Amino acid sequence: MDYKKYIADVPDFPEPGVLFRDISPLMLDGEAYHCATDDIAEYAKSRGAEVICGPEARGFIVGCPVANKLNIGFAPARKKGKLPRETVSVTYDLEYGQGSLYMQKDAVKPGQKVLVVDDLMATGGTLKATIDLVEKLGGIVVGTAFIIELTDLNGRDKIKDYDMFTLTQY
Repeated sequence: MDYKKYIADVPDFPEPGVLFRDISPLMLDGEAYHCATDDIAEYAKSRGAEVICGPEARGFIVGCPVANKLNIGFAPARKKGKLPRETVSVTYDLEYGQGSLYMQKDAVKPGQKVLVVDDLMATGGTLKATIDLVEKLGGIVVGTAFIIELTDLNGRDKIKDYDMFTLTQY
């Protein structure tokens, strides 16, 4: 499937000079969303993933249907104050500042094989933070998967030791 047909370009969002790649049209098209989920699920299965992990909020949109299709769990990486029990955290650089992500201490079991997913790979900051959280909990990151990769931002450089699967590149 040509996923680029289902991705909208939004100029000057979230700030002037930025071209935002919006997956909303893909999510609105049942067939395209289903195909994207199937393609990432096949990759997760090939990597032996036992749990899917994704950062808030679009990592949930991509990861939850994949976990559901494979009948495995989903571990969310969330912003501060969103998780009710004991957490671990990491702070990282974003394209537009800094951020922090948190996971509950029991979200990933030691030795568990984890696939980290998100909608988009840009600079790799959010992805690397999510990987760091999984590994802090003792999980083994078996791969990463995205709908979109922005190749000119060199996010792969931050995760060069991890296998990466993308549905489309810009």
